[in-house]
Amino acid sequence: MSATVKSGQETEQRRTKGARRGRRAGAARRTRTVRTKGGLSLRLEPRALWTGLLLLALALAAGVALIGSGDYPMTPAEVIATLTGGGDAGRQFVVQDLRLPRVLVGLLVGAAFGIAGAVFQTVSRNPLGSPDVLGFAQGSSVGALVVIVFFQGGGFAVAAGAVVGGLVTGLGIFLLAWQRGIHGYRFVLVGIGAGAMLYAMVLYLLTKANIVEATRATTWMTGSLNGRDWSQVWPPAAVCAVLVPLLLCHGRALRMLEMGDDAAAALGVRVGRVRVVVLIAAVVLVSVATAAAGPISFVALSAPQLARRLTGSPGPNLLPSALMGAALLVAADWSSQRLFGADQLPVGVLTGVLGGGYLLWLLATERRAGRI
Repeated sequence: MSATVKSGQETEQRRTKGARRGRRAGAARRTRTVRTKGGLSLRLEPRALWTGLLLLALALAAGVALIGSGDYPMTPAEVIATLTGGGDAGRQFVVQDLRLPRVLVGLLVGAAFGIAGAVFQTVSRNPLGSPDVLGFAQGSSVGALVVIVFFQGGGFAVAAGAVVGGLVTGLGIFLLAWQRGIHGYRFVLVGIGAGAMLYAMVLYLLTKANIVEATRATTWMTGSLNGRDWSQVWPPAAVCAVLVPLLLCHGRALRMLEMGDDAAAALGVRVGRVRVVVLIAAVVLVSVATAAAGPISFVALSAPQLARRLTGSPGPNLLPSALMGAALLVAADWSSQRLFGADQLPVGVLTGVLGGGYLLWLLATERRAGRI
């Protein structure tokens, strides 16, 4: 009997070793390493690369379709011809001055939400860790509503108030969650509590507003790309140009952080410094994106999860998450126009409905897996 048991154990061990070798071989097949003459090496994952290119193509195609939608419809060929310098003066005005800024704001805001959501979810090691859940969007809303209700500020002042509100909220959450560093679950719990209190402040500010201010505040809070012009393109473009490369440079460190602080520190990652830098960058991205388009919900929550499922790759998937966020937001804006007419349904309403359903599905999945 003992010999039979020993033989079974040896067979099981061989199977386990074979399975491990198979997983390592599969990972090796999925990953390619490119070495340059200067001694640098770059890991390439073909599936992630092709997924990123596909998402980029989808985002650009959705942008072309959005430019061609509206009261003055155009075919994709006409849009591309106008963007490359063709078309008459009327078509140039419609595309260049009226519709292109809206699409660019949508792409930039979606990319900012997507990559910021990936950072929050990686740092907290929680798929629910997004600006919508952690209170940063609510903080930006409070800042914008203070400007609208008490100072009757214009568009630039409202945007500045949203940025300040988001940054102050981020600083408050960092200070409350800090205990020899910022750790995932404490960060999430503090963010959820802060979000609840800030939402109560939003309701209070709405009760203090007159009918005109309340209508304006409610319209801003739904999140919309309507009426965007070139002055609203440059701030998110400048912020994304600086902070997106910064976050991409920390991609390897974020991948190490997913294994835990001790493992990351053993691999040479300065855990506290990296966590603070990437979180500050993500908060700034969320604040500027919210200032540009309003608190558009659930893009930051769903884009990283969808990107990870498409790439099949571990780690934060920062660039695919940014591309997924851009594609989701522009496609949602195009869908709202096609389904409900031009400028009839703000894009934030549609993303809220779809994102709420996705959140329920995510909660059910996490509960079945025993993680919540």
